[in-house]
Order: sequence, then structure tokens, then C-alpha cells
Amino acid sequence: MKALSIQQPWAWLIVHGHKPVENRTWRTKHRGAFLVHAGKKFDRVGYDWVRETFPEIAMPAPGEFELGGIVGQASVVDCVEPGSRANGAYSSKWYFNEFGFVLDEAVPLPFVALKGNLNFFNVESVPLAA
Repeated sequence: MKALSIQQPWAWLIVHGHKPVENRTWRTKHRGAFLVHAGKKFDRVGYDWVRETFPEIAMPAPGEFELGGIVGQASVVDCVEPGSRANGAYSSKWYFNEFGFVLDEAVPLPFVALKGNLNFFNVESVPLAA
């Protein structure tokens, strides 16, 4: 199965259904399910922006996020092009006008430590806890 490394808190926001798009500087042809991998770095500036912009989202404290492993699963259903907000093709409060991987069916999974990688990467097997 494919996996994609995403910094926290963005990975948490995706798997908990708050963020329906992942912004990237590159396009993808991948469609379908992938594992959401939380990278080892935490985006504190992003965390503060989310707290200020969306105070209704009850995120964990910065030190409580799981880092360096699988935290959930989602599906890519589309990839929108840069400028899609300006031309009205795609609109989301989470879309920042880059390539946007439009997501669906996001769910959290029990944490499994796993080394990440760039872009989508293959994961042969992940021992998910019951």
C-alpha cells in the first residue's frame, strides 16, 4: 500500500476529518487509499495558525501528537491544479493554491512506528493493532 508523510498537526487534522485537502508543490496521479504517515517534525507555526484560525477544533497539545509513524488512512479522489481557487474550480478553507490532493474516507488508525520517505512510498505490511 502507498503511504504519504505529512507533518503534524496536518496529519492529525486529516485523519480526524477536519482537513479534506493536502497541499503539495507537485501533482499526483495516485487515486485511492493510502496510509497517512506522521513525519518526525512538528509544524509549530502551522499549529498556532490552526488554533487561531479554527478555535473550534480541539487539537491535542503540541507534545501529545504522535510522530514518526502511521496514524491513519485516507483516499485521494482528485488532484487540483495551482490556481484552482482563483478560477473557482476548487474551494476549501484548507486549500492554499498549490497542487491540492483532495481527500475522502479519512480515518485514524492505531499508531505504528515507521520510517517515512518523500512523495508517496510503498509500505509492504504494517502490523496494525486490533
